[in-house]
Formats: sequence, structure tokens, C-alpha cells
Amino acid sequence: MKVTIVGCSGSYPGPDSPASCYLLEADGFRMLLDLGSGSLGALQRHIGLYDVDAICLTHLHADHCLDLCAYHVARTYGPGAPYPVVPVYAPADAPRRLTAAYGMPEEPGLETAFAFAPLSQGSFEIGPFSVTAGLVNHPVEAYGFRVTNGATCVAYSGDTGESSELVRLAAGADLMLCEASFVERPGLPTDLHLTGRQAAEHAAKADVGRLVLTHLVPWNDQATVLKDASRGGYDGPVELARCGAVYDLA
Repeated sequence: MKVTIVGCSGSYPGPDSPASCYLLEADGFRMLLDLGSGSLGALQRHIGLYDVDAICLTHLHADHCLDLCAYHVARTYGPGAPYPVVPVYAPADAPRRLTAAYGMPEEPGLETAFAFAPLSQGSFEIGPFSVTAGLVNHPVEAYGFRVTNGATCVAYSGDTGESSELVRLAAGADLMLCEASFVERPGLPTDLHLTGRQAAEHAAKADVGRLVLTHLVPWNDQATVLKDASRGGYDGPVELARCGAVYDLA
């Protein structure tokens, strides 16, 4: 499995990265985890605009899903249209919410480009991937994902506060993409986001092979996020996500 970080900025696109988007490839199949603000442009540095085979959305905050509206335009009005409909696995309200965000009531909904399938907790197959979705701790319906392909496994937190479900999803993963939106300080809200330390604690409990801290909010000092992670008790390799970084998992 090949994993490419298309976008890793938290909450809004930053100067060095669009918002959340991760490209997973295996056996010629290309799947996206999230398609957040600004990510469609960066995606085209790695694959063709029409080469996406499936999309999974963790939740319906704009920094994780909004570029689906732009992608609808590309797939509906591009020079080779109509293109094959792309399956989108997302919280059940995604068709209504994203159609409202698209804001073109005189046009058909986004179903002209996408076939929406509502997410729930459990496992399902997408191309060569086995995907397990689990509810994590965020103010809206939000999922973390475990994606396996043969002997390789990637875990993705989406947005979450501390979560035993995230530990279960990440158990033994080769690579854990874990949000670290907060810098340590007193009085942080619960059930919203993680600090670098908390991300590392989840990685240690799950015994993952590598931890990549992502959903990096641009106003934070990222060196501090990484330093916080060093206090989380995780003894494997840990690094900050970087737009364009590629991980080839044997």
C-alpha cells in the first residue's frame, strides 16, 4: 500500500498545505480519506483529476469534505463528461449538506458525480481495501478509519478527542495518521481534538509502527506539537505530517 499526504492542515488551509486529504493506493486502485478545503488542487500533483476510485469522509466539517463540491464540478462538466460515478462513504447527511454547500438549486444534486453510501460502525470492502469505521469523540458524527490491504495497515484518526475506539482501530497498524490539533495548555476542551502528547499516548497503547502527527493547525508552533509528542510514552518513529510525503508500506 502506498500512502500520500495530499493535505494535512487543520481547520483551514495553511501556507504550506491544504486541509485534510490522504491518498491510498494498492493494485491500481486509488482511494481518498477526506477531501478538505484546497485539497483537490494538490491532489492533481499526484494522480490525474479523474483517477479517484473511491472517497471516504470522516465527518462533515469543511476542512475534511468541502472540496467534494469542486470535484463535483470537474466530474460533471469536464471535457470527457459524463465520468463514472465515484462511491463516497460518508455520514448519512452528506448528500444534503454538500448539496447545500454547492449552492446551485437549479442543478441536480451531487449524486450526478457521486454515489453516497452512509457510514456506520463496522467493516466493509472498497476495491482491494478492507475498511473499518469507528465512531470517535468529536462534536459531530465523526469516524476514524482502519484500512488494511493484505498484511499492511493504516489507521487514520479523523478529528477526535481522547478515544478508546481510536486505540482499537489503530491496534498494530504499520502507520498511524493521528490528529494533533492542540498545543498543551491548561483548560483544553475535551472530546474535540488531541495534543501531540495525547496522540503519542494513543499510538503507544495501539503499538503502531510509525506515528505521523497531522491536522496541524497553522497558528500553532509545530515544533512544540512534536515536542509534546515526545512526552506521550511512544517509543517508535514519530514525525510531523508534510504535504506531499509518501509512505510505501510493504
